[in-house]
Order: sequence, then structure tokens, then C-alpha cells
Amino acid sequence: MRAAEPGGHAEGPLWRSATEISREVRAGKLSAQAVLEAHLRRIEVVNQRLNAIVLPRFEAARAEAAALDAARARGEPLGPLAGVPITIKECFDLAGMQTTVGLPARVGRHAAADAPLVGQLRAAGAIVVGKTNLSQLMLFAEADNPVYGRTANPWALDRSPGGSSGGEAAIIAAGGVPLGLGSDIGGSVRIPAHSCGLCALKPTAGRLTMIGTGDLWAGQEGILDQAGPLARTVADLYLALRVLARPGQEAIDPAVPPVPLGDPEPIALPGLRVGFYEDDGVFAAAPSLRRAVRESAYALRARGADVEPFVPPDPGEAVRLWLGIIGAAGGAPFRRELRGGKVDRRIRQMALAAGLGRSGRATASALARLFGQHRLAAGMRVWGRRSTSAYWDLLAARARYRARFLAALDAARLDAVVCPPLPLPALRHGTSLELGAVHTYTLVYNVTGMPAGVVAAARVRVNEESDRPPSQDGAERAARSVESGSAGLPVGVQVAARHWREDIVLAVMAALDQHFRTEPEYPVRAPL
Repeated sequence: MRAAEPGGHAEGPLWRSATEISREVRAGKLSAQAVLEAHLRRIEVVNQRLNAIVLPRFEAARAEAAALDAARARGEPLGPLAGVPITIKECFDLAGMQTTVGLPARVGRHAAADAPLVGQLRAAGAIVVGKTNLSQLMLFAEADNPVYGRTANPWALDRSPGGSSGGEAAIIAAGGVPLGLGSDIGGSVRIPAHSCGLCALKPTAGRLTMIGTGDLWAGQEGILDQAGPLARTVADLYLALRVLARPGQEAIDPAVPPVPLGDPEPIALPGLRVGFYEDDGVFAAAPSLRRAVRESAYALRARGADVEPFVPPDPGEAVRLWLGIIGAAGGAPFRRELRGGKVDRRIRQMALAAGLGRSGRATASALARLFGQHRLAAGMRVWGRRSTSAYWDLLAARARYRARFLAALDAARLDAVVCPPLPLPALRHGTSLELGAVHTYTLVYNVTGMPAGVVAAARVRVNEESDRPPSQDGAERAARSVESGSAGLPVGVQVAARHWREDIVLAVMAALDQHFRTEPEYPVRAPL
């Protein structure tokens, strides 16, 4: 799959794509050890300011790089990720290292084996240099927890890299590695990619096994968590996906259907029908996000696609379903995990709200509405403990919503959809608590289970930070605060397609990647 490389070769292996590194290592033009050392030097410089890699394994990585070079010298075949330094989100098991998901009670619990997806990446020749930071319980759009602390955004240290896969995005954007593995149940690879000027992909729900990821969502199958790669190029996403989605996953995880992965390369834009929307009607998007979507529509149309406006069916219902399903157990599984350790204030508030019964939620919602906190009031009405019967009703409603969304695509004969990934640029640290369910644009594609990705597009202009009207609503005030001073921050666009059509998502993303890289406002490198 073709895509522009993110920089020249004057800096040696740094800033090269995973595709190029692997090609040159396999050809003997670069040694895995030289590639690794260049990236470790970069990590030593940037990580002390970012706190992105929280569990390093540098010496083990050095041994693996040396072994790979020796194998090449013996003429042994090397895998498609040969010599590529990568990081993985802390929630993925890596043999001999702890997996805490930000829970103090899990500190010191070391994994006996790699998560299957991590094993596949390593078997393909990737060299894991460390595990990266995330939000506690992976439940809010920042990368912060009591075990490892807070991760900063390399574009602005007073901003979050997003969450929950924020550590992954921060270290890739800072040049520490070219490729990483995250997970996404509500936008957790897409929001960090948007916030840090990267590309990311959430595959179709269920395409990749989630065995060995901390077991946080064991038994919760209403909204499926899904692993996904982050990188600086769309070509690298596809390279990683081919490794991650290799045939045979169903042998280790019967929940994974043996659906073959399509190749985006043969997909031609002429004749492809793409819908777009700048605003979902739930949380108004900032001017820079709206501009990026409009420019995407123009670029795709210029490349022969049939592009037209699209109105998604009731995104507010998708948000209500997501909150209702995720919170239906009343936070009981999370409270067990949190017992005996420090709890992040955002998680504490979620847990308290989830534990309220129906009457308690109604009272809390009424009080929030009385004080003008309308978004908080809406969330309180649906977030919390439910009976088994009520939970089944939610699952039935989710199935109806998916059918309704697909019917809307059918009516417009659409192959793909382009929209914002988030209504705001990178959040200020701590603002996710006041913003609540700000990730309305990503939640839709977790509820439907459709594949969706984010591609870097532009940066916020000085004259377009905000046109949000004054409001007494707490979330709207927090949104204005995030928009203020956002000039220069990266913004991305989101691309979604029908189930199992990651090839279409990646083909559209590749076209947008090629277009935006030629524009003067493309977020080439974080200024760290």
C-alpha cells in the first residue's frame, strides 16, 4: 500500500516508517541494532518530559535486535516487521512484565505469557521496547492513573495525548517508535491519534482477539473492546493489521470469526460513494474539525469519489446506548478492582454515579439539570445499575440501532463515511471530567461495531480556535476552555465503513493521507 514517507534520511533510522525500516533491515541496508539504538536515544530524550513509556525493556530489546541481525547474517528469512521498534499499551500482557491498567492492586502481577496479538507482532520481527501509559481502567479520554502518573502531549505539554491509548500516541508522535498497539472501546486509539497528529485504526468489533488484555471486560459483550494499531502512516497501519489479523485466530479464540482481511490497494476511489458530516448534533465540533472534514470531502471528490452530505441516525441514541451498556453492572466489577488502592478522581465519580439505583439517578439528573448542567444530567439518566431484563432491553435497542444505521447507509448507497473523530482538539489535562461523554463521534462506531480509523489532517489556525457560544453548561464551558489557545495543535478526520471493510477505510484514509501531507498545515512533527 503506497503512502508518503514521513521525512528524509538525514537523521538515520529516526522518523522512517515501519514499512521502510523493515524493508531495509531485511535487505541488509540497516541493522536492527542500529535502528533500535537510534530510537532508544530518542526515547531517552523525550520520555522524561512525556512519561509515555512507563515500563521499558531496553536491554531485552537490545538482545532481540542482536539476535535478529545474526539471523539475517545466517540467511534466515525475516518477518514483515523485522527490526521495527514498537511499543504496546500497558493493558496487553508481555511475558515477565506487569499488567495493571492503572490499578495499584495489580502492581507486581507479572504476565506468564504474551497476549496473542503481542506474540504475533514479535513473531513477525517487531521489537517491543516498552509498555505505554493509559487511563485508569481505560475509561476516560486521557492517559493518567495512580500507578504511573500522567502522560503529556508532545505538541503541547499542558495538553493530554488523549486516551486511553495516550502513551502510545505520545511516544510515536515524538519519534520514539514508528508503530504501536492500542485498544479501543469508545475511541481509545482514534482520539489519541487525532490529538497527536497520527493515524490509527479500530477494526471491526471482534476481528482481533482480546485475550491477554487485563480481563477488564470479561463477560461484557454488549460493546466489544478492540485492539488497533497506531502509526505515522496509513501504510504502516495496514502492515501491522496484516500481521495482527493473520488467519488462524479462531483456533485460539473461538469468538473471532475467520473473516479474511481485504487489501485496500485495488480499491479505486472513482465510483466509491462517501458520505460526510461536520456535526453530529450532540456535541458541536470546533471550526478546525469542521474545516478538516470539508477539505476531506473536496479531496476525495477531486480523486473521483462520489461525495455527499450524510446525516447519521440519532447519534445521541448511540451515546445513550454506550453509557447504558458499559455502566449496566453499576460499576461492581470496577469497584472490586479499585478496592484497596488509590482511585483516580474521574474514575471515582464514574463509580459513584454507576452505583446509584434508578431513583438515585433520577434525583442526581434533576439536580444537575437544575444547575444548568444539561449534558451531565443526560448522562446521569442512563449511566448506572440495571436489572437483567433492562440490560437485555439495551442489547435489543443496540441491535435495532445498528440495523437503523446500516439502513441509512443503504438508502444513501454509501461505502464509507467521513466525520470528526472528536469535537475538540487535544484536551487540557483534567478536562475530561467536566466534558463527560465528549467522544460522541467515536462512540457511534463502537456501538455499531463498524471499522473506523483516524488520519492526521491539519493544525488549528489562529483565527479558528472557537466559535462556541457562551453557556452555563459545564461541558460547554470546558469545551471553550479546551478550544482557547489551541492554535497549532493537530486535528484529524475519522473514516468509517461497513463491517469487515477495513480495506475501504484504509483506502480512503490513504487518499486523505496523500492529500493532507502536501498541505502547509499538515502536522509533520511534534515540536518537542
